[in-house]
Amino acid sequence: MAKKDELSPVEAIKAESNLLRGTIHQALNDPQVESLSSNDLNLLKFHGSYEQDDRDLRQSRRAEGLGKAYSYMIRVVIPAGRLTARQYLDLDQMADRYANGTIRLTTRQAIQYHGVLKGDLRQTIREINESLLTTLAACGDVCRNVMATAAPIESPIYQQIRQTAYELAVELKPATKAYFEIWIDGESQVNTQEDEPFYGSTYLPRKFKVGVTVAGDNQIDVFSYDTGLIGIIENDQLIGYNLVAGGGLGMSHGRANTFAQIASKICFVDVADAVAAVRVIASIYRDLGNRNDRKQARLKYLVDTMGEENFIAEFKRRAEFPVSSWKELPAWENQDWLGLHPQSHERWFYGVFVENGRIKDTDSMQMKAAFRQIAEEIGCPIILTAQQSLLFHDLTIDQVERLKVILRQHQVPLLEQISNVRRYSMACPAMPTCGLAVAESERAAPELLTQFEQHFAHLGLADAQLTVRMTGCPNGCARPYTADIALVGRRPGIYHLFVGGRLAGDRMADLYAADVPLEQVLEVLNPLLAAYAQSRRTSEGLGDFYQRVFERSHPCHRLTGKETETRTDAELQLVQLTGPEISKKVEL
Repeated sequence: MAKKDELSPVEAIKAESNLLRGTIHQALNDPQVESLSSNDLNLLKFHGSYEQDDRDLRQSRRAEGLGKAYSYMIRVVIPAGRLTARQYLDLDQMADRYANGTIRLTTRQAIQYHGVLKGDLRQTIREINESLLTTLAACGDVCRNVMATAAPIESPIYQQIRQTAYELAVELKPATKAYFEIWIDGESQVNTQEDEPFYGSTYLPRKFKVGVTVAGDNQIDVFSYDTGLIGIIENDQLIGYNLVAGGGLGMSHGRANTFAQIASKICFVDVADAVAAVRVIASIYRDLGNRNDRKQARLKYLVDTMGEENFIAEFKRRAEFPVSSWKELPAWENQDWLGLHPQSHERWFYGVFVENGRIKDTDSMQMKAAFRQIAEEIGCPIILTAQQSLLFHDLTIDQVERLKVILRQHQVPLLEQISNVRRYSMACPAMPTCGLAVAESERAAPELLTQFEQHFAHLGLADAQLTVRMTGCPNGCARPYTADIALVGRRPGIYHLFVGGRLAGDRMADLYAADVPLEQVLEVLNPLLAAYAQSRRTSEGLGDFYQRVFERSHPCHRLTGKETETRTDAELQLVQLTGPEISKKVEL
C-alpha cells in the first residue's frame, strides 16, 4: 500500500469527497457554472457521467472568443444487458428529449447518451431511475456494469449465469446515499449515518470490470476483464465456475510498463461461492492495488507485480469457501447470435446488427424509428450484446415475420445483407466527444469497412470470419488487442496496426505496423491478406494464419505499450513478400 504522501491526487479527492458528494449538488444548482471543478468531475464518474465538449467546435469557438461547448455523457447500468420493452421506449424518448437524439450501445452491454446539457443532467438521471435503471457505478473506481452471455436460452444453466451476474451487480454496488441525494431527492449533504462497508472512503484504485459466461461461449470476451466467471458444465449441469483475473485492454503509447493482457487462470469454485469469489478478488485489489500511479493501478498490474502464484495464494488465504483446481475448457467460440435462433418451445429470438452501436435515424436508414416501433407494437424484451448489437426475444414465429417487415420498411439490413467483415467489426465513439481520442474511429470506420469489403471480395475472402476493430486511442474500448485486425489511433489520421488476435477473444494481437496513415492501411495489409487468401486452411481465421506463418506462441498473453516491440526484421521482410512467395514459406 502506498504511503499517504505518495497517493495520487484522485485518491485524496475520493477520501475527502464525503462518499462521492463533493460539491456536485451546488454546481448543478448554480447556472453560472458552465464546467464542474476537476474534483467534482472525478466524482461525477461514479455517478455515471463524464463531462465532454464538442471537439469539432473548439477552433471556431476559440476564434469567436468563446469557451468549449460543454455537454455530458451519461451511461446507464444494465446488468447482463437485459431491458424490457417499456424500459427501451423510455430510453429512446430520453435520447430525443435530453441527448443528441441517438442511443449508443457500448461493448459492455450498456447504453450511453451523448450531448446532455448541464441543466438537463439531473432530470435525465432521475428519469432513468424512474425506469428502474440506474447510472450509479457505470463509471468510476468501482465494479462497473456486470456482463453476461447474451443468448436468451431458456435453460437452467443460462438462467443461473444471468442470476449470478445480477447478484454480483448488487453485491458490489456502492452503498453511498450521495447518488439519491444529488439526483433523486435533490437534497445534498443529508446528515445520515453511513459508510462504505466494502469499498471504504477511497473505493478501488481504478475501474473493475466483471463478466460471467459459459465454457466454450466467449461472446463477452471474458478474458479481457479484471475478473470473470466461466461456467463449467458436466452432465448437462452447471457445477461451478472457473475464475480468471487480471485481464484488461488499456495501455499507453510509448510506455513499456503499460500493457494489454488477457486474464490469468485462478481456480474453480462452486456455484454458491461465485459471488464471494469475485468479492475476494475485488478485496485483494482494494487492499493491495497501486494507488500512487493511476496508469499502473488496474488489477492486471497487481497480478503482474505479485506474480500469478502469489496472487492465487493470497486469494486462497482470504477465501472462506472451498477452492479447487482449474477445470479444463473446451475450445472457445464467439457467437454474436445475429439473425433468427430458437429460444425455447415455440419461442424465438432475433439479433439485429447495429453498426458501431449507434442507434439513429438517417436519410438512408431509420433504425431508431424501427426499434421504437418494434418495442411499441410487438412489446418484446431486448438484450444488448458485447458486440454493440441487440437481440429481440420471446418472439412467436408470426412476431418474427412482423419484426422483419418493420426492419425492411425502415431500411435496416437483415443478417444476409451484412458482410462478415462488417458484421464482426467494432469501433469506439472517439471524435468529437471523447476527450481521450487522438484520431477518428466511429466516423471513419464505415468507409474503411467498405474498402475492406471490396478488397476482401476481390481476394475471394468474403466468407472469412474475422474481427476488424478500431479505436481512437490506446485505451482499447472496442477491444482491439484481441482482434484479427485492429487500428489504434496514434495521432490524427495515423494508426498503429495490430494483427493476430481472433474472434474467440483468447489471444493478444501483435503490433504489425506502426504509424500507418489511414489511407495506407489496406496497402500495408495487402501482402498478408493476399497470402491468407491463397494459403489459408479450412476454417482458418486471419489471426490464426498469421500466428502460423510467424510461428507465434499460442496463446499470446500480453501486448506492451512499447512501440518498438514490433516484429523482428526477418518477420518484417517476410510480410513484404508477395502472396505466392509467402505461400511457399508457409507450406515448408
